[in-house]
Amino acid sequence: MLFKLSTDKSVSEAAAALQAAVQANRFGVMQVHNLKETMTKKGVEFGRECLIFEVCQPQQAKKVLEENMSISTMLPCRISLYKEGGKTILATLKPTALLAMLNVPQLETVAQDVEETIIKIMKEAATG
Repeated sequence: MLFKLSTDKSVSEAAAALQAAVQANRFGVMQVHNLKETMTKKGVEFGRECLIFEVCQPQQAKKVLEENMSISTMLPCRISLYKEGGKTILATLKPTALLAMLNVPQLETVAQDVEETIIKIMKEAATG
């Protein structure tokens, strides 16, 4: 259900590479959540860096939403960047696993395409 990979890049380097890879693969970054910054603003001390990228491919989103609006609870797709064991981790929940919870087999191909692209984006960000 979870896809993770690591890189020797810093979180900020990986974030810049992720931004570029998202765009190169015709997805868009809708929002980036900086958990450390947000929690600090709310008065909660959180010492770890964690960036959550919300990414979307509008044509694919339209396909799934036209079929089943409850899928909106799973959108947009998210890719997290954080430090663990001296490495920067890129992690995402697999769209195929999320979709399986809703039992809409007619959308499996779309979920597989999105998943393959998100994994490609993550690999490009980690190595490029």
